[in-house]
Amino acid sequence: MFKGQITSRADRRRAWVDSLFVDHAVFRLVWTNFQAVVPGKVYRCNHPTPARLKRAMQRYGLRTLVNLRGHRQCGSDALSRTAAHKLGLAHVDMAFESRGAPHRDRILRFAGLYKTLGFPILMHCKSGADRAGLASGLVVLFEGGTAAEALKQLSWRYGHFNSSRTGILDAFFLRYQAEGEGRLPFLEWVERDYDEAALKRDFVAGKLASFMTDQVLRRE
Repeated sequence: MFKGQITSRADRRRAWVDSLFVDHAVFRLVWTNFQAVVPGKVYRCNHPTPARLKRAMQRYGLRTLVNLRGHRQCGSDALSRTAAHKLGLAHVDMAFESRGAPHRDRILRFAGLYKTLGFPILMHCKSGADRAGLASGLVVLFEGGTAAEALKQLSWRYGHFNSSRTGILDAFFLRYQAEGEGRLPFLEWVERDYDEAALKRDFVAGKLASFMTDQVLRRE
């Protein structure tokens, strides 16, 4: 694993080797999973390479890169941080989980952070499927959308499988739809009524789908 910052050409080479072959960026050279969440304001993708990030900034006028993986000791993280700095993009860490009930404090932190970001923004996780889907669904609700619209951000077309362990993210939005939508604004429901432990207890993942996402696709 590559650890640390890029301070030399040798560091950069090691970061690229780690990114391409340990963090699977070799697949992300051609597969971007890029999509507009709120056209002109919010976009999502898998972990971008420096060249992809530069092209996206030039095309969409990006001002902020939101890292949904959190600060990691890996080549992909070091490369994107360095690229964002060189491009003049604000780099924000907002870690989310992909296989557990979304944490109340992280949702509320993201809601507060969202109000302060320089737009347009690009949000990424590793594959652009699960945490990017969760964050995108939250954005839909922040912008006044419905739970049904938020659920569309968690789709097989992005590589998300709702029958695997990552399906607990779908269950979160479905829980709001059943318990709070039409009765309470989303963030008020999160603060007052959302029960992480109950959601985790009630959700049952499919074994085969979980094997595919965890062992075959090697999702985080």
